[in-house]
Amino acid sequence: MGYFTTENPVFVTWMIATALTVLKVMGQGWMTVYRMMKAGGGYAAPEDLRPGLINKAPDPQQLEVNDYVDRSRRMHRNDLENIPAFWAAGLIFVAVGPPLWLAQALMYGFVAARAAHAVAYATARSHEVRATFYTLGSLIVMAMAVYALVAVM
Repeated sequence: MGYFTTENPVFVTWMIATALTVLKVMGQGWMTVYRMMKAGGGYAAPEDLRPGLINKAPDPQQLEVNDYVDRSRRMHRNDLENIPAFWAAGLIFVAVGPPLWLAQALMYGFVAARAAHAVAYATARSHEVRATFYTLGSLIVMAMAVYALVAVM
């Protein structure tokens, strides 16, 4: 059996965790768009002030920072800074054939840590709360990378 096949439950675990985190990244982008439309502002670029179907009456104030929109934008940026490392580390982790229990604990643990981080960020919890979930996810990604590195050395 090859490592990168749906017959390998470790690879299936990575596929599920990756699909969930892809949905998180893409969904956060859509959440930012929803918040911009709801707030009627928080736009990011001067060309966003051109009249269109959605923004019929542009106003320069729409370019001002809107925390409701910007919070979602910061969450999206945070996802883009962290989740791709999971995708890469998870793939090399799969390639070295870890035990299923370890793969599930780490990969689903990462998904749970990112979900908790998102809830903490969306509900304006303190930096310490967010940092706890970030740290957990970061340590998981680093553990997968170190495990793969040790396995190939």
